Amino acid sequence: MSEFPAGLIPASLRDENGPVFREPWEAQSFAMVLALFERGAFTWPQWAAVLADEIERAQAAGDPDTGGTYYHHWLAALERIVSERGLTDRDALLRYHDAWDHAADRTPHGSPIVLSPEDFTPPN
Repeated sequence: MSEFPAGLIPASLRDENGPVFREPWEAQSFAMVLALFERGAFTWPQWAAVLADEIERAQAAGDPDTGGTYYHHWLAALERIVSERGLTDRDALLRYHDAWDHAADRTPHGSPIVLSPEDFTPPN
């Protein structure tokens, strides 16, 4: 895997082995960014600019910048950059967001969430 700049992840979200994640979705979002970078979907400077902008937007809206919301900004930046680069569009992102919500609603607590075709169909 390509080396990413050490300063990309705040010290409060790293240990001696690298990034520390609180939830599986944080690690998955992180991995998606690295995979897209390695495939040439964007450069680190492009990624860093979008991420910095998302963090600045959140801070301007009142985010306390304590580290607990860092991967929310990471995910917002990921969604934005894949839209801006034409890898997907906002409609597709919204469809998947809604499908995941539907799948989560029908999944018992503690069980893995699995998407199925009916998750993409709005409930009656």
